Amino acid sequence: MKGMSRVPRRQRIAPNKISLAFSLVALVFVVMVLSIGSAGLLAFLLYQAGILDMNQPEPLRGVYVLIYISLFMGVVIAALLSRRSVRPIRDMMEATSKVSKGDFSAEVSVKGSIVFELDALAGSFNTMVRELKGIETLRSDFVRNFSHEFKTPIASISGFAKLLKKGNLSEVEKQEYLDSIIQESERLVGLSTSILNLSKVETIEIVSEKSFYRLDEQVRLAILMLEPQWSARSLQLELALEEEIEIWSNQHLIQQVWINLLENAIKHSNSGGTLKVGLWQRGEEVVFRLEDQGCGMSNETMRRMFDKFYQGDASRAAAGNGLGLTLVKRIVALCEGAIEVESELNRGTVFTIRLPLGQPDSQSLQPTS
Repeated sequence: MKGMSRVPRRQRIAPNKISLAFSLVALVFVVMVLSIGSAGLLAFLLYQAGILDMNQPEPLRGVYVLIYISLFMGVVIAALLSRRSVRPIRDMMEATSKVSKGDFSAEVSVKGSIVFELDALAGSFNTMVRELKGIETLRSDFVRNFSHEFKTPIASISGFAKLLKKGNLSEVEKQEYLDSIIQESERLVGLSTSILNLSKVETIEIVSEKSFYRLDEQVRLAILMLEPQWSARSLQLELALEEEIEIWSNQHLIQQVWINLLENAIKHSNSGGTLKVGLWQRGEEVVFRLEDQGCGMSNETMRRMFDKFYQGDASRAAAGNGLGLTLVKRIVALCEGAIEVESELNRGTVFTIRLPLGQPDSQSLQPTS
């Protein structure tokens, strides 16, 4: 048809990539053909030169000579062709050695390879190296942030303790320094607890110790536990909690979700604002919704809010440790749920959590002896 570019005949017939098994068969076939052909050509040249006489009394001798020549030429040709064939594998071995020594910049290229298995292997290897590099970066950031988060309150405690030791302080100054020491100590305790909880859930693959319990009562209890915090900020709570919602899950893990989300909302709410908490059942899942009227989040904060130690609002950094939302996301994922976030700067944030109601399996219902 007119207007359509012609595709070369060779491209339509011959595939761009072949399988490893086909390439090995083709290599053996090419080696055989080339070795027999070159051996025959060499034997013909020797015969023309009078070095090889095929009319001698022992005719098998000439056949043996041809076999020896064919074997020799086959080895030479196979050695030459195999160097190019195994080059991608050799490059991958070198790259693997670099990665084992901690060099995650190593990548494999299979330019010129016609075997698609080698292409796939190189692609998977490069993806693995990039993932390892990302994990190493996260580890380094975690260690750096962890050290910083611990160093700051410890330095404050040490500084105020030294001032108290010097004496010559008024009673008001003593109380102020003691309050600062208590505040920083509590911050260290909270940070240690968050890190311990996060390390526990990161090693969990399957949630165990499940039981039936009232989810609406658990949310009410979490709100009651945090009453001193939201009262101190003069926040108003609007509750819309559906009654009698039972869920089959790990009660301790899910409780950490509500506490961390509520603490985060209280921390970022403006004084005198309103927190709206909703909980309802929809089919075979339960939906939790938390809306605040706080400072909201920028696009950059939205992108990184689940990263360890990340705190988008620097003015409120002392009030948290940047691990609460990381813990929430991990627990929700373990419970096969989903988390959604809507936020706008200076307009507030809405967190929506969806969790399956769950059903016990037959083993869970068996009585223990």
